[in-house]
Amino acid sequence: MSRRGLAVLGLAAAGGAGYYLYSAGGDPKAAEKHFEADAHKASAKIRGELPGRGKEVEKRGEAYLNQAESQVNQAAADTRRKLEQGKAEAEKQWQQGKADVEKKYAEGKKEAGDLLHRTEREINKGIDTFDKTVEKKAAEAKSGLSSWFGGK
Repeated sequence: MSRRGLAVLGLAAAGGAGYYLYSAGGDPKAAEKHFEADAHKASAKIRGELPGRGKEVEKRGEAYLNQAESQVNQAAADTRRKLEQGKAEAEKQWQQGKADVEKKYAEGKKEAGDLLHRTEREINKGIDTFDKTVEKKAAEAKSGLSSWFGGK
């Protein structure tokens, strides 16, 4: 302790001793008994209040515990609700994406089929043109050969 603290403590002790001596009429034995009686009263009062305070503290503790439990339960319920909302949103987006992919697949399949049919038509057209050209040339060649041998 500092010097100032010791001085204040000493002054308080001297003041207390002076009070008890004055109230006892200057008799040190009576002042001591008066001091002991006051100390006993203060001790009894503190002891009497402590058990009640223990119950009060216990009740307050239970109230705080119940409040904390309620807040935790509320937070858990909010978290579950948000999780369910997120799950529903993810499922919705999944279904939308799946539908988009299926639509694109169907469009691609149709385009591929159309392209295949156009290609088949072009090939058939090319084959027909080739056949006509071959037949025409074959006819020309036949008429040319038959004119050598006396035919028309």
